[in-house]
Amino acid sequence: MERIILMVIRCFFQLPYWLYKIFSYCNIDKYDEPTRYAMLHRLTAIANRKGRVQIKCYGLLNLPKENGYIMYSNHQGMFDALILLETHEKPFATVSKKEVENIFFLKQIFHILQSKFIDREDVRQSMKILMEVTKEVKEGRNYLIFPEGTRSRNKNQIQEFKGGSFKCAMNAKCPIVPVAIIDSYKAFDTHSVSKLTVQIHYLEPLYYEDYQGMKSGEIADIVSSRIKNIIEEYETV
Repeated sequence: MERIILMVIRCFFQLPYWLYKIFSYCNIDKYDEPTRYAMLHRLTAIANRKGRVQIKCYGLLNLPKENGYIMYSNHQGMFDALILLETHEKPFATVSKKEVENIFFLKQIFHILQSKFIDREDVRQSMKILMEVTKEVKEGRNYLIFPEGTRSRNKNQIQEFKGGSFKCAMNAKCPIVPVAIIDSYKAFDTHSVSKLTVQIHYLEPLYYEDYQGMKSGEIADIVSSRIKNIIEEYETV
């Protein structure tokens, strides 16, 4: 929370303009997806710098050259989205839990990204959303999914990856990009505004030929294992 306050204070004079831009770009009929995303990409990099956070990014060359892939990342907190928005140059949307859909400011960001929301208590609604994601990925949109379902509250340790979250990738027969995030929890979940370095690793994708014939749980285990190995190799004490 302290770092969020620091960001607001250090961006105080730019904040009204930023809010104007964000609310303006919510008009998705006026601004196309690349334009909307470029604005968020630019503002996020400034906000992170004002918050005294340096992001070390690895593996950008692993990202598929063609659009229409899904990134699966471990989830440590709200700052995860800021890491991805700064480092991932191409537009993507998110699949998030319904509980965050109407939070002020986040609501506008989600709208600009054209994200989708899952009601974890409603199986039918969840299936409908995953079918929509499958269709859009086939059409060339990129997505981000946190397969743990909720953020880990145990620092860099990851929780079980839910196999069901991989169904849309399987149905779309699209590349699956594992993403490892390290030390993101330190940004907003510690009482510190000291300079901070966080890491993001885009790992080699699994193409359809790599996971064809596997069950969703098996794919989840492979992706989870790869992310866990990177975290164990690169995390700092």
